[in-house]
Amino acid sequence: MPRRKFRPLAYASIVIMLAFQTGCWSSHEIETQSIYVGLAMDIGERADIEQEMEERSRGDYTKDAITETIQVLKPSGGGGESTKSGEQKKPYLNITQTGDSPFEILRELSLRTDRPPLGSHLKLIVIGSRLAQSYGLSRLLDFYLLDNDIRPSCLVFISNGRAAKTLETNVSETIPAIRILGITDNYFRNLKLLPPVSLARLEAFMRADRSFLLQNIVSAEGEVKFAGAAVMDGKSKKLIGFLDEEELSGIIWMMGKARGGLIKSYDEQTKRLITYEVVSSNATISSKVSGGRVSFRVKIESEGRLIENDVPGGVPSRKAFLKRVDETFEKQLKMTLERALDKMQEQYGVDAAGFGDRVRIQHPRVWEKVKREWDETFRDSPVTFDVKLSVTDYGASSGLVKE
Repeated sequence: MPRRKFRPLAYASIVIMLAFQTGCWSSHEIETQSIYVGLAMDIGERADIEQEMEERSRGDYTKDAITETIQVLKPSGGGGESTKSGEQKKPYLNITQTGDSPFEILRELSLRTDRPPLGSHLKLIVIGSRLAQSYGLSRLLDFYLLDNDIRPSCLVFISNGRAAKTLETNVSETIPAIRILGITDNYFRNLKLLPPVSLARLEAFMRADRSFLLQNIVSAEGEVKFAGAAVMDGKSKKLIGFLDEEELSGIIWMMGKARGGLIKSYDEQTKRLITYEVVSSNATISSKVSGGRVSFRVKIESEGRLIENDVPGGVPSRKAFLKRVDETFEKQLKMTLERALDKMQEQYGVDAAGFGDRVRIQHPRVWEKVKREWDETFRDSPVTFDVKLSVTDYGASSGLVKE
């Protein structure tokens, strides 16, 4: 009998618990959201000059510093829709808004669309070069670093030009932000691609006041290309210049990030083309402190294959020829390394390759003395290169004698 008294209470408890399991109280249907996957930030530009002058005359003009372009996925999905004429519609929509505050800009979009932007699927942020030279990244990205909706894995790039152009394409089925994301996966195939830099990694760089590199993207007529890198100053967090593709490859070698790619050179005796494909590589940076001066030695070792050989009579199976080829590639790589080092030390005066990390680890007491002015110290630090490349593979053929 006592058990029966508790049955109604137990049933009521079960009903209440099931009610709480029905879903999230604040949930929104996906069809009612604007999912944006790409964001471009540029220096502010007013499209309507007459409106700007009218606002100034009323005394309520505010400076529009930033123009943001968000790339929104259309509800129809990834494929393009066909119009009556057979022309394909793009599966995305770019929306542009100008203002002073990145957070305010996103909220202003609610005045233009019935679908609030949803940033939890944001894949990448591209910042235009003019904006990055005028404002520090800590100012531009503060909101995105603090917003709980934005994932720390979101990637950050610089565009030498208008960033909004990188979110455009002439291919109807392509979503530009996803296309850019896919290109980053090719860094193990090319020495001109940096490993992707996420918001989380970027924040670590900025907190350490460390100079660093961001991949540069250029665009033209709906096409994009990764072209060198942007050099970011550790103190101001601003863009101070660019490395070209060859200089970037030198930095990648120094950082020990050479996972693939090639070295193209010319045989010194015949001036004919030879190409080295990287199979494996290893780089170590060692630091030395003598008389209060810091110096570095960069040791690089790599094995690869002779993938192209246009040398008449150049038979790879012959040791003398292989030695000649190895020395040619080593000389070519040293030239690339020295060019990249000169760009960092002489032109920009910053350490963007992580040399300071070696001092911090190997000489912690010295690092405490120089870390606040490390870029200035690095400018005068001697760096020597020890390069050893070995052709260990030349395909199934022992080499054809060419005329």
